[in-house]
Amino acid sequence: MSTSTSSRRRVVITGLGIISPIGIGVDAFWNSIAAQKSGVSKIERLSATAVPGNIAGEVKDFTEETAKKVYLKDQRKSIRIMCREIQVGAASANLAVANAGLDLPALDHDRLGIEFGANQMLSPPSTLQDPCFAAAPNGPFDFNEWGPHGLFTMEPLWLLKYLPNMPACHIGIHLDARGPNNSLTMAEASGNTTLGEALRIIERDRADIMLAGTCGVRIHAVKCLHAALWDKLADFPGEDPTTWSRPFDATRRGEVVGEGACSFILEEENFAKGRGAKILGSLLGAGSSCAISRDGTPNFEVAVVNAVTKALAQAGVSAKDIGHINAHGLSHPTIDIAEANAIRKIFGDDIPVTAPKSFLGNSGAACGTLELAASLLALNHGVVPATLNFKTPDPACPLNVVHGQMLPVANKLVVSINITNNGQAAAVVAAG
Repeated sequence: MSTSTSSRRRVVITGLGIISPIGIGVDAFWNSIAAQKSGVSKIERLSATAVPGNIAGEVKDFTEETAKKVYLKDQRKSIRIMCREIQVGAASANLAVANAGLDLPALDHDRLGIEFGANQMLSPPSTLQDPCFAAAPNGPFDFNEWGPHGLFTMEPLWLLKYLPNMPACHIGIHLDARGPNNSLTMAEASGNTTLGEALRIIERDRADIMLAGTCGVRIHAVKCLHAALWDKLADFPGEDPTTWSRPFDATRRGEVVGEGACSFILEEENFAKGRGAKILGSLLGAGSSCAISRDGTPNFEVAVVNAVTKALAQAGVSAKDIGHINAHGLSHPTIDIAEANAIRKIFGDDIPVTAPKSFLGNSGAACGTLELAASLLALNHGVVPATLNFKTPDPACPLNVVHGQMLPVANKLVVSINITNNGQAAAVVAAG
């Protein structure tokens, strides 16, 4: 089959399922974007963590109880082997199916596939506390005691509760999706890479419908400790938490951790039209790149340029065709500069740029899908979302950052970019 833009199978977006710090579901999420309402605040689920001020983008309305009663009510027996990260991922999938109006019994389930991305999942310390104490009868942990004593105090299905491939498994089983099923664990690059993989599966005629999404929960005792040790985190003592995430602003100090999930329903265009689906947009191209020097130093600028160039090529469009950029916008002192340099190298100085992490914080794997959803919903309203907390332009990041008010646009093409701290970049081209 030819992969030329004129003959290849076109892929459209027909459903979104959103679990985010600024709302659950499409309407709540969009209303917060339109009202410029941040989801960053003091964490309520954990009384103390290692992140500064215990500040994060938390999904406060999602609990195990709401999962059982609302979002996963048909999967209640499975919830006991789902950590929070898997729960929000599976819930976003159910919301996407409903949003797309899929009639599941009427589908050919051999032509329905799942592509899902997730962070590495970790147990909370309480899960391993008793097993470790059981293997330390004399004080220090004794490996010789683990087999006969510690191991047997572990919860029996512990491993299944924290495997990053389990969101795709639970979703596939629940939907009886017998088409391609794959899991990716690529930190912040997961979302755009997952969408790109799903796009290519439909283009290759291996499926008519793909549920593609990601989930990420970094509000976790151990993950917050990792973030405090290894990442550059925002810290503005005494200031309003909603102002802490400041992409490209001269006063930025680092990222804010977050959590969430977002699923897309992708369909071959004629298939979607044939069932009368409402089309929210199109997915046109994707690219990824990892750029690291021999000494292990990531080259973020090169990675972004490579990923975006590949995405544009697959989409069959040029840089001048793009209406706005949905930036990674981490609020990192140096990564923001590298991303800005890459954007300017490809698109010049004037292209509008938005950075949704100013609303959401950084959930890791979930950030890419959530951020693209923000642009797609905005384009359906004829605008580009504003970036929060952009008040002091940084001469090192001379970008046309949309701020203050949403920007009316007629051009519905967007490039969305995400980058990992290890030098992996992924980009997609989509149309609203």
